[in-house]
Amino acid sequence: MANLRSPRSLVLPIYAFQLFLLAQIQVSCYQYKVGDLDAWSIPTSANPQVYSFWSKYHTFQIGDSLLFLYPPSQDSVIQVTEQNYNFCNLTDPLLYMNNGNSLFNITTHGVFYFTSGVPGHCEKKQKLRISVLSGNGSAYSPSYGPSALPDTAAPSYPTVFGTIPLPPSSSPTNRFSIFLSVVIGAAISAMIDGFM
Repeated sequence: MANLRSPRSLVLPIYAFQLFLLAQIQVSCYQYKVGDLDAWSIPTSANPQVYSFWSKYHTFQIGDSLLFLYPPSQDSVIQVTEQNYNFCNLTDPLLYMNNGNSLFNITTHGVFYFTSGVPGHCEKKQKLRISVLSGNGSAYSPSYGPSALPDTAAPSYPTVFGTIPLPPSSSPTNRFSIFLSVVIGAAISAMIDGFM
């Protein structure tokens, strides 16, 4: 039977704790309530740029999600192309959500455009543009809209809404984090062995 006071019996719990910490660092996805408001609605005259200011002060990443809260009988959310966003054109949305508790899961890098699906609301600044940066700090636009699709294809919404994000690939940064965790664990283990 192993002696529980032996330094060697502490090695496994130390490595388990480091693995737990590493998992917490790597998995940090957030759910953002759009505008940090009670509801997705037409901005007030006191704060007409609420959605544009809100998106500038948040950094979005793959795995995060946007929560749009609104009375379903009074509003909706649509995802649109950049051109439709700029001209408040509500026709041919990429995505239509109208349940009052709409969740948009971010599953790819790029720039995303949203507006109310109710005519006249977009013109009153009820619209949102977010950028999801790639690992190199750029936000390339996803290829949306009719020009990006073959004539017979329909937009693939599961890649934009509702899917579970893939885990991050094994990048040099991730491998370095794992290596650093192992080195720290070995150092702590050696220190404990030296003290006992």
